[in-house]
Amino acid sequence: MTILKYATVATLLGILASPVLANGDAKKGSKIFNKCKACHAVGEGAKNKVGPSLNGVIGNPAAQNPDYKYSKAMIEAAEGGLVWDTESLNEYLTKPKSLVDGTKMSFAGLRKQSDIDDVVAYLETFN
Repeated sequence: MTILKYATVATLLGILASPVLANGDAKKGSKIFNKCKACHAVGEGAKNKVGPSLNGVIGNPAAQNPDYKYSKAMIEAAEGGLVWDTESLNEYLTKPKSLVDGTKMSFAGLRKQSDIDDVVAYLETFN
């Protein structure tokens, strides 16, 4: 292979290995996230509340915060391979119990897809 072919293959592999990013607006997401702040924190010095802090959650396996006591259902979902990517967060934020039946999260979900996209974009800023 020529150097150009190696570079093309390397670029293509880099693109394919990149996480899928949200299509939302992080600035709008920060306002929508106010609904989440009673239970979750993000940013420098974020601590667990009723729910775990959400720094670095995007692209990572579920139930990975060592200082948070997850529900048995969330631990089982993580053991089953649940990763917080755009697809899984879309489902979870629409109706948490539909993705993880038995989750401790009591929030009913966000109704508008644009709100979910914006919240996911906001959370991506904390990875």
